[in-house]
Amino acid sequence: MKPRALIVVMAGLLAGCAQTTTSMTLENSLRLTPETASHFARLAVKCIDKEFPNSPAHVVNSAQEVLGPKALHPSFYGCYDWHSSVHGHWMLVRLLRLFPSMPEANEIRTALNRNLTAENITLEAEYFKRPNVQSFERTYGWAWLLKLTEELQLSKDTDSARWRENIRPLADLLAERYIGFLPKQTYAIRTGVHPNTAFGIGFALDYANTLGDRRLKDLLVERSINYYGNDTNYPAAWEPGGEDFLSPSLVEADLMRRVLEPAKFAEWFHRFLPDIAKGQPHNLLNIATVTDRTDPKLVHLDGLNLSRAWCMLHIANALPTNDPARKVLMDAANAHARDALDHVASGNYEGEHWLASFAVYLLAG
Repeated sequence: MKPRALIVVMAGLLAGCAQTTTSMTLENSLRLTPETASHFARLAVKCIDKEFPNSPAHVVNSAQEVLGPKALHPSFYGCYDWHSSVHGHWMLVRLLRLFPSMPEANEIRTALNRNLTAENITLEAEYFKRPNVQSFERTYGWAWLLKLTEELQLSKDTDSARWRENIRPLADLLAERYIGFLPKQTYAIRTGVHPNTAFGIGFALDYANTLGDRRLKDLLVERSINYYGNDTNYPAAWEPGGEDFLSPSLVEADLMRRVLEPAKFAEWFHRFLPDIAKGQPHNLLNIATVTDRTDPKLVHLDGLNLSRAWCMLHIANALPTNDPARKVLMDAANAHARDALDHVASGNYEGEHWLASFAVYLLAG
């Protein structure tokens, strides 16, 4: 067997190995309580059925396709754009699983029953079969749809079982899209926004592990090693970009801790970001500044602070207990979480239509 092939096989075998580290958590004040869960749920319930304003990213093939968001996407037309609607639905399913008796439970069930019908999902799947939409929501929206499906799989709720069956055809279609597309994508996309390859693979890998999709998992592990296995001394001092909501370096490391067994991940990580234990680079560890929460791009940086926090938390927990980088990462994770959680509900739809989902993934992902 060739060395590269052996690495891929071993990574695939070891990706699910149990961690041997002592688990670290965010500080006690940063917990998802029933009260905060209700607060976040109300934000999502308000937006998943809010059709306008909307940024549809819709390729028009003919005059007959000049349609409104709800006609194009009968399940995921709200929350300003398709992917935000999908992860708004994920958040509601997640909160319903964690807090089944929450005051908003009936309202959540009503909304999900209305949006996640078999008929609606069939139309959503048909949209992906239209001409010239190969890149629609690739791979950010794909990843969140698989994350929603994974959450429905984990839920024991009777309604969730029905929603899971309804959404399965769309999830199967997008899993196949990964399998068809990633072998053709020679180079990883390392941007801090939607097309980021590492983020898209990470959530898809969670889905493949939970649903036992070995074919998808093997491909995702192979592509992860191919894209990122040899990365060293990543230029994270260049982060953040002005409209990032993902850290290219941290989201890559958050993927690789899923792919590599713990000892190999620790070796890889310290080659990748060799000065983290020394508190470097400062730009990566310091909270990103948001100057205008009414601007839909600048408010991305609130999301960056949330996603940095969850990446740092996950990476710290994947490192050995005595690794000095763990404390540096956890201190930064707590600082980022404290700052960003204060701004999830700003009163501005530009951030409120999506930031609660990031907050819930951080606190209860």
